[in-house]
Amino acid sequence: MKLCKKVFLTLALVAIAASLAACNTTKGLGTDIEKAGEGLKGSAERNGAD
Repeated sequence: MKLCKKVFLTLALVAIAASLAACNTTKGLGTDIEKAGEGLKGSAERNGAD
């Protein structure tokens, strides 16, 4: 019974850590996409796009 409890606790901690890492990854991805969009916009403006 104690082993089952330890396994469950370990899995729960791993799941929490993974979800926190996913939040940071998603935020970073959003920032990267935003910067790429700004770069494309700047390039279009320099090259005479409407």
